[in-house]
Amino acid sequence: MELVCPAGNVPALKAAVEAGADAVYIGFKDATNARSFAGLNFSDGKAQRALQLAHNKGTKLFVAINTYPQAQTWQRWQKAADQAVELGADAIIAAEIAVLDYISNKYPQVNLHLSVQGSATNREALAFYANNFGIKRAVLPRVLSMAQLRHLIKTSPVELEVFGYGSLCIMVEGRCYLSSYITDQSPNTGGVCSPAKDVEWKTTDAGLETHLNGVLIDRFAEQEKAGYPTLCKGRFQSNEHLYHALEEPTSLNTLDLLPELITMGVCAIKIEGRQRSPAYIAEVASIWRQAIDQAKQGIAPNNPAWRQSLAQLSEGHQTTLGAYHRPWQ
Repeated sequence: MELVCPAGNVPALKAAVEAGADAVYIGFKDATNARSFAGLNFSDGKAQRALQLAHNKGTKLFVAINTYPQAQTWQRWQKAADQAVELGADAIIAAEIAVLDYISNKYPQVNLHLSVQGSATNREALAFYANNFGIKRAVLPRVLSMAQLRHLIKTSPVELEVFGYGSLCIMVEGRCYLSSYITDQSPNTGGVCSPAKDVEWKTTDAGLETHLNGVLIDRFAEQEKAGYPTLCKGRFQSNEHLYHALEEPTSLNTLDLLPELITMGVCAIKIEGRQRSPAYIAEVASIWRQAIDQAKQGIAPNNPAWRQSLAQLSEGHQTTLGAYHRPWQ
């Protein structure tokens, strides 16, 4: 099982590599990747440096080109694909059919992974991508239970990678347009669900408020932890109750499931968080490196210090097994 870690900049990449990541995934400085925040991602020069730093430690470098181009911007996605191939990336993570088609036809030797944004959740979908574009691996959306995952691994024509730790979205990867109702920009095409230009923080007598394109989406008490404002994790008045009506701020943590995931044949555990700090990456990657190594030796990853640290680093100081845990199945 590979440990696949995020890197939004060179210091974060160094942290992941030093902590023992088997692979690190990055994006270029444009909307071709799903973490298109200002100050994040890699220019040509920094991507070359990232590749060298990774390969010097025997770590693979993956490039995410996992958003959806529009007709007027198609050349930008072509350029990103060309750039990733020229860079010598160990894999390209793509989602959209035209992008996959372009890469597989022009660069048939490239190791193609289907992004979670491709939202493939069954054997037929995986076979479609494998037969038409030659994908070698698929990153599964965070909507499958353990029973569904176990069945899919038995029938999948490609390797399967799953998310192990990190922030949860509303879990409709590749199909979420919620924030576009406020920002007029889809995360599938713009690479971010809360563009920085639309985010505003206000200190008021009622508390710290977060606004997205002028719309109040949350308010925090004095000592309350405030996360980055996304519409799905805002608090709203519904039926005279104020609460997280769509999604609570929480992080996925599958540490307890790790031995079972290894036994099933999951090929890689992915850590979410290219927008996270190098310190965050270092801590999370280090814990998961140790946990995977122990689990491979038959040792249960039940270190209390790991659990405490991951709980403190999680969004909203809460963790969940998400869709993996469905007792009714």
